[in-house]
Parts: sequence; structure tokens; C-alpha cells
Amino acid sequence: MEQIQERIQRKAAEIEGIIKAYLPEETGLQRRVLEAMNYSVLAGGKRLRPMLMQETYRLFGGGGREVEPLMAAIEMIHTYSLVHDDLPAMDNDEYRRGRKTTHAVYGEALGILAGDGLLNLAWETAMKAFALEGRADENLQDTSGPGERNPREESPRLRRVASAIAILAQKAGVFGMIGGQTADIEAEGAGQVSMEELLFIHEHKTAALIQAAMMAGATLAGADRQQVEQMERCAYDIGVAFQIQDDILDVIGTAEELGKPIGSDEKNHKQTYVTINGLEASAGEVERLSGEALEILASLEGDSSFLRELTAFLIHRRK
Repeated sequence: MEQIQERIQRKAAEIEGIIKAYLPEETGLQRRVLEAMNYSVLAGGKRLRPMLMQETYRLFGGGGREVEPLMAAIEMIHTYSLVHDDLPAMDNDEYRRGRKTTHAVYGEALGILAGDGLLNLAWETAMKAFALEGRADENLQDTSGPGERNPREESPRLRRVASAIAILAQKAGVFGMIGGQTADIEAEGAGQVSMEELLFIHEHKTAALIQAAMMAGATLAGADRQQVEQMERCAYDIGVAFQIQDDILDVIGTAEELGKPIGSDEKNHKQTYVTINGLEASAGEVERLSGEALEILASLEGDSSFLRELTAFLIHRRK
């Protein structure tokens, strides 16, 4: 039987092909920024968010290609956030995933522009989902003629695409990821940070894009409101547990395992779940959150076996 790591690697390779298909050709007078954008996206990574989106889409019965532009878009958004996060004005990191960060290679100005370019390209890419085929609605009667699209079938499909893009926009913006990053920056200069503030940062900075992935995937496949809300809660658990585990690894991991310097939180005098609660309590919270996420996935009617394996593997990762 194929092991979970092998399955993740195989699926990540398939996703890599989808992402590459939407990356820009490096031509024209702006080719330098295009090179920086492609360098950033192709720096590796788990492809967690597009993978969660695709698997949630399939879990709720999705079988078309309309999910693919949104998979590429969410990885572009995630990557732009990392490019900007590494800038001197933010975390000032020179290494990510074992190689030089974008600003370290291309300079600070192009680092900013590469992030801007990826964010804009993400929306251009997501909009292409409107032109791709999705899952047909089983309960709609086809009244179209030969060779014609059924307008009663097309309208719900387009609404699903629009709703999925709206979820992605909201979770990536000031009420999601950017809001979390803002609170994180404010907290750095505030001294003591409360647990409420810390969880707000984790929910918005880390969990929001995981929520976007799973909620958008469910929405594209035609899930109802209650099911989408279940995915929102499940993704919250995954995202916060993922971030706490990241904080744990910053203490107990190695630079070789993580592909980036360890102890950066301590170096930057940054409060984390670990610095406030300690390693043991932090590990216990990871277990509690991951257990709740797995229970939600197990309660669904579709086959959630891979999503459950993926969730457990990612939350308990060593790098």
C-alpha cells in the first residue's frame, strides 16, 4: 500500500504541474519581475493549500477542472505573503526552504514588486475558473438544444465559482491573512501579548488561507452552507495546530530539517504559543485541535480518508 508521504509527494507533483501551467512567461521589459515571481513560486513547499482545496472539492463530489485555477491562485497568494514576510521591513529573513529568499536574490524593490505581481496574477488566474467545466447539477432539467449549454445548469455553476473566489478574497484580505499579519506586527512592539491576541494572529495569519482552501473547494463542488461552515471550523483547527507545531519546531527542530534558521522567534523577541504556555501544553493543544479536525472529517458522508491522513501528517510534521 502506498504510504502517506508517497501519496502526498505524488499529489504535490500533480499540483506542481497545474501551478506551472498558470505561471507567466519570462519575456518583455518586465521579465526581471516575472523571473522573481516564478523563482518565488517554484522554490518548493508542501503545496498544502491547493492540495486541501482539491481534496475537499473531490470529497463533496467535484469532478471538473474549475478548481485548478483557484488551486494555482491560492498558492500564488500564499507565496506572495511569504515573499513580503521575508522582507527587511518584516522578518528580514535571507533563507526559506533551504535557499535564498526572493529579496536576497533580486533586491528589496523587486521583492516588493514580485509579491505585488503574484497577488494580482492570483486574481487573474482565479477568474479563469469561469471558463472551465465543473460538475453538472443532477437535479436540473436540460432544456437546451443540441450543442447548446443548459442555462439552468450554468447559472448555479457560475454562482459557485463566484462564491469560491469571494471566499478566497475575504480570507486573504484585511479581515483574514493581511489582518493577521497586521496584528502580528503590532504585537511585536507591544510587549506582553494576550492569548486572545495570539489566537487572533494564528487564526487570521495562518488558518485563514487554509479555511479559504477548504471552504472554496467545498463551495465549488456544491456543498451546502452547513457543510462549508464545517470546513471553516475544521480548517481553523488545522491552521492553528499547524502554527503551534511551527512554534514548537522553532524550539526543538534543526536548521537542516526546516530549511531555515531556528530560534528566530527568540531572536526577534517574539511571543508564541510555546513561550506563553510551554512545550508540553503546546503539544497538548496540537493534539486537541487535530483530534477535533479529524472528527469533523470523519463525520462527513464522502471518503475523507486521505484528508484525514494528510491532516494528521501535516500537523505532526518535523519540518
